[in-house]
Amino acid sequence: MDFRVMGLESPLFHTLHRMMDISEEGAGEKTHNAPTQTYVRDAKAMAATAADVKEYPNSYVFLIDMPGLKSGDIKVQVEDDNVLLISGERKREEEKEGVKFLRMERRVGKFMRKFVLPENANTDAVSAVCQDGVLSVIVQKLPPPEPKKPRTIEVKIA
Repeated sequence: MDFRVMGLESPLFHTLHRMMDISEEGAGEKTHNAPTQTYVRDAKAMAATAADVKEYPNSYVFLIDMPGLKSGDIKVQVEDDNVLLISGERKREEEKEGVKFLRMERRVGKFMRKFVLPENANTDAVSAVCQDGVLSVIVQKLPPPEPKKPRTIEVKIA
């Protein structure tokens, strides 16, 4: 697929496109600089999961569309005390006898996004709610440090 046709000429899309080409043309052979299949799969999953991030005075809010998913299909984790990981899997519904798909356009498969949290994020106060197909992950901010008060040093006479 040529991303230039779609108006997407950024380095990110160029890199993803190159990784997809490498994974398809060299699927059976291993080259020294080629990314692993796991890396390519994860890159595709991250590129396909769009997110909005908002900053409020007391929190950060991550919004991700998750239509048709149940809470058991979504996993929200904090890794290494500063990385928010949102992942899961969208599964195809089971085919019933006598019913066939005429068109299949909805995405299925694994999805994942990682966000490096700012230093003032309170990783112990993270909550997630999925409502009307939108996952909202709220990360509270730590209170700002109190300014240091001046202290007086006693001068001794020798």
